[in-house]
Amino acid sequence: MQIRAVHLDELTALQDIERAAGQCFREIGMPEIADDEPLTLGELTRYHHAGLAWVAANDTDIPVAYLIADRVDWNLHVEQVSVHPDSARRGIGRLLLDHLAARATSQKVPALTLTTFTEVPWNAPYYARLGFRILDDSRHTPALREIRRREAAHGLDRWPRVYMRRDL
Repeated sequence: MQIRAVHLDELTALQDIERAAGQCFREIGMPEIADDEPLTLGELTRYHHAGLAWVAANDTDIPVAYLIADRVDWNLHVEQVSVHPDSARRGIGRLLLDHLAARATSQKVPALTLTTFTEVPWNAPYYARLGFRILDDSRHTPALREIRRREAAHGLDRWPRVYMRRDL
């Protein structure tokens, strides 16, 4: 599996991966997440131009997973990581997160952060296995709180969510 920067002509493939990956939420009683539309091409283009979008590509160089990140509080914040269900459970999400961690370390970025659902097995419990820890209330920065405010406005606060951090 090759991890590389996303190509501009692959942005619709990222949307397709997101839609397919989201279907597993339907199976656990979260159909609103399954039905949620992925980021727009304009938003994905912004990540591409910022150099903050990567794909895991298969042997024929077709993306099967992706990760996009933002710079938040001097850290790299995982905005989205999605693996197509046909390629799930092969460590591809871990590869993408490790790629981001290596990039962050090379840039002297102290940590990766993210927000996620607490009760979804492939969310908070998965990230905990990868070295992320839940941030206690005293470490919730204004920038992280703003991310959660936007998530709440999008309806994501219907289910328990947490901030997590992986120190590098």
